[in-house]
Amino acid sequence: MNKYLLSLIIFSVFTNVLPAQDMEEVVVTSSLVDSSEITNPLYVIDGDDINDDATTSLGEAVDSYLGVSIADYGSAVGQPIIRGMSGPRVKILKNGMVNRDVSGLGADHLNDVDLNNIEQIEIVKGPSSLLYANGTIGGIINVVDDCVAPKDFDKPELFVTLESQSVNDGDTKAINYKNNINGFNVNFGYKESKFGNFDVPNGALIHEEEDHDEDEEEGHDEHEENLGYINNSDYAVEATKFGISKVGDWGYFGFSLDSLQSVYGIPFHGDEHEEEGHDEHGDEHGDEEEEHEEERIFSTTDSESFTIKGLYNVNGNLINSISYNYRDTDYSLVEAHAEEEGHDEHEEEEHEEHAPTLFKTDSSEYGAIFDISNDNMTQKIALNLVDESSSIVGEEAFMNPAKSEEFTIGYYASKDLEAFKVDFGLRLDQIDRTGSVTDEDHGDVDYYSIDDTTNSFAVSLGRELSDTLDMSIGYASVERLPSVIELFMNGPHLATGRLETGNPNLKSETSNNFDITFNFDNGDYYGVASFYINDVDNYITLMDEEDDHEDEHEDEHEDEHGDEHGDEHGDEHGDEHGNLIHANYVQENAEFDGYEFEFGRILSLGSGELTLSFGRDVVNAKFSDGHYVPRINPSRNIYSLAYTQDDLVFRLSMKDVDKQNDFGEGETATDGYQMLDTRLTKSFDMSGKSKLRVSLFGKNLLDEAARNHASFVKNEVPLPGRNYGIKFNLTY
Repeated sequence: MNKYLLSLIIFSVFTNVLPAQDMEEVVVTSSLVDSSEITNPLYVIDGDDINDDATTSLGEAVDSYLGVSIADYGSAVGQPIIRGMSGPRVKILKNGMVNRDVSGLGADHLNDVDLNNIEQIEIVKGPSSLLYANGTIGGIINVVDDCVAPKDFDKPELFVTLESQSVNDGDTKAINYKNNINGFNVNFGYKESKFGNFDVPNGALIHEEEDHDEDEEEGHDEHEENLGYINNSDYAVEATKFGISKVGDWGYFGFSLDSLQSVYGIPFHGDEHEEEGHDEHGDEHGDEEEEHEEERIFSTTDSESFTIKGLYNVNGNLINSISYNYRDTDYSLVEAHAEEEGHDEHEEEEHEEHAPTLFKTDSSEYGAIFDISNDNMTQKIALNLVDESSSIVGEEAFMNPAKSEEFTIGYYASKDLEAFKVDFGLRLDQIDRTGSVTDEDHGDVDYYSIDDTTNSFAVSLGRELSDTLDMSIGYASVERLPSVIELFMNGPHLATGRLETGNPNLKSETSNNFDITFNFDNGDYYGVASFYINDVDNYITLMDEEDDHEDEHEDEHEDEHGDEHGDEHGDEHGDEHGNLIHANYVQENAEFDGYEFEFGRILSLGSGELTLSFGRDVVNAKFSDGHYVPRINPSRNIYSLAYTQDDLVFRLSMKDVDKQNDFGEGETATDGYQMLDTRLTKSFDMSGKSKLRVSLFGKNLLDEAARNHASFVKNEVPLPGRNYGIKFNLTY
């Protein structure tokens, strides 16, 4: 309520204080695309490609681009991965500011990003990513819209969307309106999506009967049934955004309000293992498993963010302009267990064991960029201040409340020399993380305050080798302070099926990243090739404990569970925490290397244009002791065909994913698969100024039983099966 009141106050200031003057068109692209500092690999995904395609998570939207993949947890959750890096090493931005939700606190937490009627998605890989957020060892993904418009809308626009999908009986409805009213740019958007449980191909579900002895096999006959869908894989979201801006010769100023609520099922939870493989359950085992299948496990999210953005043209002797921003975000996620409808026979006390868990984060971010460029070189100074607090309350309260304070100062320069274009960036981040760890056995609480300064820099050289070929070389040294979850985690994390323990003594990661990129384009043929090496000192990973103590506790566990469960319950916490795997956040030097390349041919075909391309991306990741880093996506070949003719666009793509045999400790190999997708979009001019765009799309046309190696639940939750859909976008 306070935020809405604040917005009214600001609107009043707009109308009464800001100077009234003739508006002139100010062409401003996103901060990332318009920046001359970016000479390293950059993808810009046009908003039309997102708006015309099936509604997906952010991770799915970028999964087919070279060097970018996804760690999914069902259809709702899609954590992006860049060159093998994920989690806190990849920052998600909304309009140039870091998105602050709780996706970093769990593999089953979604990114709080709405893709309704966006302008574009920008992906920055490699050294240049440090220019926009701290700790970006992997890269950044920036979702751009014009909710706070930096230029005047030239005409009113009403955008209506209707969509239907087959794989989940899903539908989406959206409406967006933008107009310049009395000199003010007004932008409003609303979207509602509902998706049911998604279908999977026949034979995609795996039932690990080998975990049970012969006497128990009969009790698990019910598991042999292939339901053809993933239970608790549904997803519903409601998103609203509202923005106002004023543009003039002096610059622009505006604010926005964003609200997003969602409900999504969790298709697999670690405590589902609790009853598996226990002889002590006897005849009751089958009944208990049936009850778990009927139980509804889901999360609800609620977020509100208030943003102020602007730019003031100083045009002074030293400072040309000042860009500034402020964002306040309140985000909460509640994870709960409930009965499915029609299952009143469940005992109430059974569900009292699964009390809801509240994940909450509150953050404020202030930023300013001073443009001090001159005729000889581009120069910018950036200041940023972040105050963020996180708390978890409830059954899965695996971390005590924690707080982070960050202050950044950065300097960025770009200069054209005779032989090269040189880009340079330097940033210093003063970071203070405070938290505590509770001793599980004694209840003692140890408090920590980790105060450190990280230093990062990047330099790149770009050179035009010929009229058709250019090259860029980049090097970056990036430091990343451990996240609060890596420092203070201490408890059962059911989403990963692990009892996770952080370490307040973890050191900062240091990434030494080198890449070289070649771009070729002669009009008919084009190509890009990137090669990179990323040496990471003190790489932080969640490592499962080895069963070194198995013998020590073997007798104890044999008495409780029988001989056949000795291996399964080697961890001393097994019985107490539902047999979760004990895992610790540890550090070890690691090396990531790989390459990405794409070659294409553009042909004239009839009155249209045909584009054929082939791409491949490869990432290898090993620790210094020779072991593989876990959950690294395998190599992929991507074939694509696109035909455009006036108001018609046809796309066909094949993603050929290799088998992953280079897996980390505790993992298994993952079979390869082929994912064939297509989309046909046709535009129709309606009466007057109206236009209708109709998109027919198909996903996984081969109905492949596919598993994502980067997923914590790859065995339990395969990728969705064949999906057909239609989408209508009507513009007035």
